[in-house]
Amino acid sequence: MTKQPPLRSARAARAAGTLRRKLRAWEQRLMPPPAAMLEMITAGILTQAISVAAELGVADQLADGPRSAAHLAKNLHVSEDGLTRMLRTLAARGIFRQDAHGRYELTALGQTLRCDTPASMRAMARLFGSPEHREHWSHLLEAVRTGQPQVEKVRGMDAWSYAGANAAYGAVFNDAMTSMSNLAKAAITAAYDFTPFHTIVDVGGGHGSLLAAILARTPAARGVLYDLPAVVAGAGEPLRREKVDSRCSIEAGSFFDQVPAGGDAYILKGIIHSWTDEQVRQILGNVRAAIKPHGRLLLIGLIVPPGNTAHMSKMFDLEMLLMVGGRERTGPEHRQLLAGAGFELTAVTRTASPMCIVEAKPV
Repeated sequence: MTKQPPLRSARAARAAGTLRRKLRAWEQRLMPPPAAMLEMITAGILTQAISVAAELGVADQLADGPRSAAHLAKNLHVSEDGLTRMLRTLAARGIFRQDAHGRYELTALGQTLRCDTPASMRAMARLFGSPEHREHWSHLLEAVRTGQPQVEKVRGMDAWSYAGANAAYGAVFNDAMTSMSNLAKAAITAAYDFTPFHTIVDVGGGHGSLLAAILARTPAARGVLYDLPAVVAGAGEPLRREKVDSRCSIEAGSFFDQVPAGGDAYILKGIIHSWTDEQVRQILGNVRAAIKPHGRLLLIGLIVPPGNTAHMSKMFDLEMLLMVGGRERTGPEHRQLLAGAGFELTAVTRTASPMCIVEAKPV
């Protein structure tokens, strides 16, 4: 069985990203432009095949060792022919591997589609391959034409309300958001020193996965988990699992109204990209009113790099445009937003994940 790879340092991750971009550029130069473009155009086929493998739980079936397509098809109650054709497509991209006996086994990439790995991407694969999400993306043309999100026009309600009203889609969406949080939390806690803070407030912190990881590394700190009433009603399990629940309170409310006062560190992870500049200024203004004079605001998310650099933030920027009307922002855009809310950007910390930590202090 392939083991989960260890977490890279931020420097190693950046070096690997740079090398990958250079190799991709060389590959495209070596291919005839029509062939390179065709490969990009058909990339959605690979997305759907990965999503189906995730939905079926193929990687979980292979967790204990190689299996034949016939064995897998019987266990999964699917067509052996159809499954074989999908598996060989994914094996050609390094997600599975066919051994000398014709059996399929997991690779390091395939491990990420298991449901029980720390950095599982299974939920994200299910979300991006879901019929609902694919239907949303079919309206990208109108989003580009108008500069406006399209989910409300398609569903009659905004993206958050739709996820709440559609139980099956909502469960997939929530699982995907949790998996992204799990992917980032090890990199965040490794890259940034939270020990100087006595009270850490996680604004919009969901069920507390990130805050639990931070408190586990800062035994002298107390935490406050803050999110909407419907969210925090199911919160607490990550805090109990890390045995930090006795040092953490859970409060309900909207960051558009107020945030808990008296913290010397306020974390907003994956928050500001979902909202317009005007809405972000309102959120940050509420944090400014609550933070201690020498406290720190920590915005955790993607930063759009300048120029033609390939980066995940540019893909997710389109996702924000289409789904909620938010945006991923550049470094200068972060600085400008913070200044408008009474903060000064003091540092940007890169992590081993695509996430960065933007630190600011009140002025």
